[in-house]
Amino acid sequence: MGMIYYGGSATPIHIEDRTLAHLKVVIATKLRRSESFTVSWQHPDDHPQGRTTLWLHPSIPLRFVFDEPEAPPLSREWIEELANSANSSGGITLVSHHFETEDEEPAS
Repeated sequence: MGMIYYGGSATPIHIEDRTLAHLKVVIATKLRRSESFTVSWQHPDDHPQGRTTLWLHPSIPLRFVFDEPEAPPLSREWIEELANSANSSGGITLVSHHFETEDEEPAS
């Protein structure tokens, strides 16, 4: 399980490594272009009900931490899907199929 540390918060946001690897590509691309956007998700079953939205901005510190030492295979289609949603007014919304396990075959 990977983690994002955002802003001054010492509390990490836990996201499965493969999902986080795809998200990292899109986030890095957007922030490199000085583009702000949101990332939203529903809380997992083991957390209180609700949802979270982060406003990602180039001036806010961001760190990605991965459990696995090797980068997982990336899906161009998945990256394009996330990038297209990042460019929309609603931003990126992570949904259940974004949280597949690492044992599953990546979409090509």
